[in-house]
Amino acid sequence: MRTVGVVVNPIAGMGGRVGLKGTDGNVEAARERGAEPRAPERARDALEALRERAPDTEVLTYGGEMGAEEARAAGFDPEVVGEPESEETTAADTTDAVRAFVDRGVDLILFVGGDGTATDVATALDEVDVRKTTKSSSAAHQNASRSEDAETPVLGVPAGVKVYSSVFAVRPEAAGRVAATFEDTEAREVNDIDEEAYRGGEVRTRLRGVVEVPVAEDLQSAKQVHAGSTDALAEAVAEEVQSGVTYVLGPGGTLGDVADALGVDGSPLGVDVYRDGELVVRDGSEDEILSALGDENVIFVSPIGGQGFVFGRGNHQISPAVIERSEVQVVASPRKLDETGVLRVDTGDEAVDESLRGWTKVRTGRFEERMMKVV
Repeated sequence: MRTVGVVVNPIAGMGGRVGLKGTDGNVEAARERGAEPRAPERARDALEALRERAPDTEVLTYGGEMGAEEARAAGFDPEVVGEPESEETTAADTTDAVRAFVDRGVDLILFVGGDGTATDVATALDEVDVRKTTKSSSAAHQNASRSEDAETPVLGVPAGVKVYSSVFAVRPEAAGRVAATFEDTEAREVNDIDEEAYRGGEVRTRLRGVVEVPVAEDLQSAKQVHAGSTDALAEAVAEEVQSGVTYVLGPGGTLGDVADALGVDGSPLGVDVYRDGELVVRDGSEDEILSALGDENVIFVSPIGGQGFVFGRGNHQISPAVIERSEVQVVASPRKLDETGVLRVDTGDEAVDESLRGWTKVRTGRFEERMMKVV
């Protein structure tokens, strides 16, 4: 019988749909904008998948909304190894939970959150000497070296806004399946970004650790930043915009090039709305985007390099409600598609995800297209 330690960051991902690009240090701002927790539901989805495949799994967890509530809702009778210190949970609660799991000798730590939570988990493993990460810097790169000690494997249930690290399953249900069935582990990177720089349109990633993660097909890759030239593609998209149509421009460099070709000052990592020669919403929240939609709407998105996510990573503002009122067009350089393999969706709404799955045309140049499978 497998023993799994479950810890949930209940505020992870709250800033996404309200346009904050992250929740670290912005919980109150997210709540003021009407943000709702998304981590608990994603935790339940993962745990239900785990219970379906391995109902005899012994679950250890932290109290309240840090895992106990979700585990019980999924049908487990968890052993609660600790309680958060206050009503507002903190990173210290996560690290305390991880230490308790390691002390109990769990077979896997299943955590629910984003890159910040992954960093907290890796830090806790370092502190209990199960993980020994030595970071070294040079002018060209950073790397991390691993100890030869026995290591507790971890697996992330994606609930954050960015989720750049390669320690996450592609979807919550996939995390549950992997937790139930994995047989081997491998070293994978935990990366985090400077959220203030990210909100300002700059991606600064840092290697925060290397942890053991189950070997499985349903794990996402680390984000690849460079993906080839898109100048001709951007110019072609700009030339074909139509009067009266509302265009939603997703985040990232490819759509940034499209904004430049349209002659507007778009937000590099936010979601913009363009219509009839003007940027009607810049760096919008879900509600602002919905309010700006018209009778005919088109969403332009580009997959995350290396991961392939079209929806569900870094663009939560383009919610299921926005997608249901719009046509979706995917654009990307050939190099990005070569690195990606397949496209993925993880909107949090299974019906919307299912409507997006299958084969789709991706525009790759002024005239070129490529058929890609969405899973």
